Amino acid sequence: MRLAILDDHEVLLDSLSSWIAVNAFDFDLALTAHTWLEMVHSENFPTDLVFLDFQLKEPVSIEARVRTCRAAGAKVIVLSSVDSRESRDRALAAGAAAFLSKSLPMREVMDVAREVMGVSRETPVQRDWRPLPTGANAHQRPKLSAGEEEALRLYVSGYSTNEVAAQMNVQYETAKTYLRRVREKYSKVGRPASKKSDLIRRAAEDGFLA
Repeated sequence: MRLAILDDHEVLLDSLSSWIAVNAFDFDLALTAHTWLEMVHSENFPTDLVFLDFQLKEPVSIEARVRTCRAAGAKVIVLSSVDSRESRDRALAAGAAAFLSKSLPMREVMDVAREVMGVSRETPVQRDWRPLPTGANAHQRPKLSAGEEEALRLYVSGYSTNEVAAQMNVQYETAKTYLRRVREKYSKVGRPASKKSDLIRRAAEDGFLA
C-alpha cells in the first residue's frame, strides 16, 4: 500500500518515516512532504492512503485537504496533537477515515491504517503502481473563463459534478461542459488532465488549491 505523510514538523516527519521503514513492511512510503502544495505537486500523489497533520501552518483548511485527497482516490487518516471534539468532528465530516492523536503509539496508528485499508499484517500487498504522466516542464497555464475556473476550484476541492452545478447555481450539463473544457484546454498546452488525479495536480501547479 502506497502511503503519503504530510507534516510540517521535520523531526516528527523523519521519526514517522523511519519507524514505518523499519516496522511496517506492508506499507510503501511513497511520499513525505512538509507543505500541502509540496504534496499535491508531487508526481507520487495520489497514494492509497495519506496521513494528514491537522495543524498545518498554511491557509488551506483541513476540510479542503481531506476532500482533495478523497477526490483523488486516497483514503485519509488525520493526525493531531490536539485531540478535541471539534477537530475530530471537522476531519471526519470532511471524509477522513480516522482521526488519531499523535500521542498514540505508532504500532496502533499503523494497525488503524491497516483496518482503514481493509488488510491485516499478514495480507500480502501487490505493488503494481506506475507513476502518472507529468505535465510539460515549463508549465503553460491555459486561459480559463470565470465559469471554468470556478468549476475547477470546486471540483478539485472534492465536490462531485452535481455538487459543482448546485454550488454554481447552474445546470448539471453546464457544469459538466465547464469541466470538459478545462480538461481540453490543459490537454492543448501539453498537460494531461483526463484523470481526476491529473486534474488535481494541474490545479495545484497553477495555484487553484492554495
